[in-house]
Amino acid sequence: MKRLFVILALMSALAIARENISTGTIKGTVLDHDTKTPLVGANVLIMTTQLGTGADVNGNFTIADVPVGSYTLRLSYIGYETLSRTDVIVRSQRITSMDVEMVPSLIESEGVTVNAGYFSTLEESPISTVNFSAEEIRRAPGAAGDISRIISGLPSLAKTNDERNSLIVRGGSPSENSFYVDNIEIPNINHFPDQGSSGGPIGLLNVDFIRDVNFYTGGFSAQYGDRLSSVMDISLREGNRDEVDTQVDFNFGGAGVIAEGPLGKGSWLFSAKRSYLDFIVDKFMSENVPSQPTYGDFQGKLVYDFSKNHRLAFLNIFSNDESSVKKDDALDDGMNNYGDFVTVRNTVGVNWRFLWGEKGYSNTSISHTLSKYDLAFFQTRSDRILFDKESVEQELKLRNVNYYRLNSSNKLEFGAEAKLIKTKYDDFYEQYHDPLGNITSALRVDQNISANKFAAFASYHWSPFVKLTLTPGIRVDRFSFNKNFHVSPRFALAYHLTGRTSVNAAAGVYYQTLPMILLSQKNSFRRLDDPKSRHLVLGVNHLFTESTRLSVEFYDKQYDHLPLDPAQSTLSIIDQVVYQEFFLAHDRLVDNGKAYARGVEVTFQKKLAQEIYGMISGAYFRSHYQDFNSVWRNRIYDNRYLCNIEGGYKPNPKWEFSLRWTFAGGAPYTPFDVAASQSAHRSIFDLNKINAERLPAYHSLKLRADRRFNFHGSNLILYLDIWNVCGRENIFSYTWNEVENKQEDFKAWTNSMLPIFGVEYEF
Repeated sequence: MKRLFVILALMSALAIARENISTGTIKGTVLDHDTKTPLVGANVLIMTTQLGTGADVNGNFTIADVPVGSYTLRLSYIGYETLSRTDVIVRSQRITSMDVEMVPSLIESEGVTVNAGYFSTLEESPISTVNFSAEEIRRAPGAAGDISRIISGLPSLAKTNDERNSLIVRGGSPSENSFYVDNIEIPNINHFPDQGSSGGPIGLLNVDFIRDVNFYTGGFSAQYGDRLSSVMDISLREGNRDEVDTQVDFNFGGAGVIAEGPLGKGSWLFSAKRSYLDFIVDKFMSENVPSQPTYGDFQGKLVYDFSKNHRLAFLNIFSNDESSVKKDDALDDGMNNYGDFVTVRNTVGVNWRFLWGEKGYSNTSISHTLSKYDLAFFQTRSDRILFDKESVEQELKLRNVNYYRLNSSNKLEFGAEAKLIKTKYDDFYEQYHDPLGNITSALRVDQNISANKFAAFASYHWSPFVKLTLTPGIRVDRFSFNKNFHVSPRFALAYHLTGRTSVNAAAGVYYQTLPMILLSQKNSFRRLDDPKSRHLVLGVNHLFTESTRLSVEFYDKQYDHLPLDPAQSTLSIIDQVVYQEFFLAHDRLVDNGKAYARGVEVTFQKKLAQEIYGMISGAYFRSHYQDFNSVWRNRIYDNRYLCNIEGGYKPNPKWEFSLRWTFAGGAPYTPFDVAASQSAHRSIFDLNKINAERLPAYHSLKLRADRRFNFHGSNLILYLDIWNVCGRENIFSYTWNEVENKQEDFKAWTNSMLPIFGVEYEF
């Protein structure tokens, strides 16, 4: 550690000695949000300066000779809501590119001015939607450049643990979330993914590729289906169309390189990254480390304009993850299991954007996803195999989304999806004792499955008068594997009480097919109904200033047709993947499970208008499920109350200081029957206290400092991110150590203060 401090100190001193002030360029395009057509003459101003320009006939603008620093861009155009974009970073001798979409304004005609200001509200989802820019994700304390980790600070998400970034959205489970990247669905955006779920320990997507992120936590529109809780819609930026740029990174996630440049009428952008934990262990650590996970990824995007109305974007995201724990290391570390974990995943696709002129546009994508899992785990105490899985899952997907503006008061969104699913399972699950002490028979799954999904959707945006927008929608889905057919109505409402205050509401029905890893286990599981949820959301937004907003939301979610195992009659099967990290084998499943989640969330947010930004949020909620015996119990994510404070201070373009403090009520857990567990030499729950006890409350403080250096033709960022500043020993669960036959605390891996250093160099 001392060597690392010395190296960083020398790097800082050298950087300060070479630093000089230079200038950069801001280039971008201003488009109509509804039709993607250019807004000719749109006014672009860099706030706190005299610099600015207007968009040309193609909507393009260029502002040259901008001193390096962080700026806010103000965009205005007659008939459109004025928009402010923060965190526009200008770097030495570099081009900062940005695409901006402005929303037509209806209310100005009544003499009431509504500015989008620093907060953009999506007409298609006016409630339960949060937007993040790439810079907000990059600099977030404790996020490590991981989208899921910064989002985990929102009041809509329950607290799980610090090792994994599973999203538990408003009482849901990690399997209830979907991800879209440039209109292409990605099953999981994490390294070391949970099969059949969306969680993992480390984010996969390169944050430097991201333009912005829209995260929908409830009441989302009909264009999104087959998920019960949330949607993350990620837009990637283009590569630089004017010059070749390169960046090298060295941080907590690994070492990587990014390169980008022009390609005729388009651009290219790619990155490669590899973890280096295994190198550190081999070179600097003398003690045995039970697991040395390694991972790498490659991401690329090509964009080409065939004409002003036709654009193709090619996308590829590849990852490879490996982890191995030897028996001797597992014995030394008191681990119940040992074995190997290998995954290879790749998503490749192309999206065609077609502009219809002045009325609308369409996005049509075709993509292929391959996921290979090779896992084998054994019981440390006996060498007995637990499971051996060789799975190959493939999906070929076609997705079409169209947007048509009839006039300023009537707009239509519609589209369709088709998905061909091919899976090959060669999985063996050994007989095991469940946490209640019951025996589940051994299971061999050896089959190839071919199935398809079809969906169609439509939403109609109607403004009967200028302050009110109504959005009815409908979606239909069919899954050939179980022949289930669903109709899902949706509805959203947005009403502007004043130019600063709005009331929003949404309601809808949502269905989701069970993971194929579960459905494939028994032929009888084909007859299970798909889980269903109903969302009701009501919220109020108030702008105190253009950069300061208060939001209050109430929600109620009702679940039906959740899977239950009669042999594990008191447990929730859909939550299994959280505390066991895998979906295990089941002899029998039924679909009469129920659940609900309801709560209130309050968020006070200040965007970076000047030197200070931040967010204070809190939530109170309850999340329960009904077991096989019709008894209502706490779900394992029921923290009840959450509080999060995060923000930062930028005194000048060189320095930035930020923090995040999170507090969460203790999550429910089931205590062990100690006598029975000791006798059986394995964990057995106390049957009278299923999810009846609570863990200690969680809290953690993270601090971060960033320092930017600007040289002639290159730029350097050094940062120090300190996790768990208070050294809090947060307990996330209690486990039974089968090797020593005793109960142990499972604490956060950051149960002491952990400094993380990072370096980003652009040239």
